[in-house]
Amino acid sequence: MPANQMADYYPPVGFYFKVMVQGFTGDNEGSFQEVSGLSVKMTPLEVTEGGENRFVRRLPTPPKYENLMLKRGMLQGSPLISWAQDTFQLFKFTPKVVTVYLMSPGSTSPISVWQLVNAYPVALNVSPFKAEQNNLVIETLELTYDYFTKTS
Repeated sequence: MPANQMADYYPPVGFYFKVMVQGFTGDNEGSFQEVSGLSVKMTPLEVTEGGENRFVRRLPTPPKYENLMLKRGMLQGSPLISWAQDTFQLFKFTPKVVTVYLMSPGSTSPISVWQLVNAYPVALNVSPFKAEQNNLVIETLELTYDYFTKTS
């Protein structure tokens, strides 16, 4: 980034985003109040070398990806939730590509895009019903996936 643009740079806000799940379209299907789990971590394997007691070698291991959590108000007749229910009730696994877009406020252009490969549901949680509170019913869908790539 040139020096003159660096002075005007401000980190993006995280409240303007959308999620697309391969094959699912429709009103509000990609609208979520929260997306979390875009995280990858490598934990080195510690190996003690025979005869060398001064240090331990740390060898790289494959990365581990955190599960993706999608939270939103409950939708009636949601194909996304039907896909999750097929996984849990019928033990039918149909992995999908999930794309998360961080959008630029006031624009239709994404700032960053993450593609999650071979995602499928591993948990579906519905918020508690409480008679003394006036809360929305929130569904939380948890997806596991093989890996993600950041494309912009």
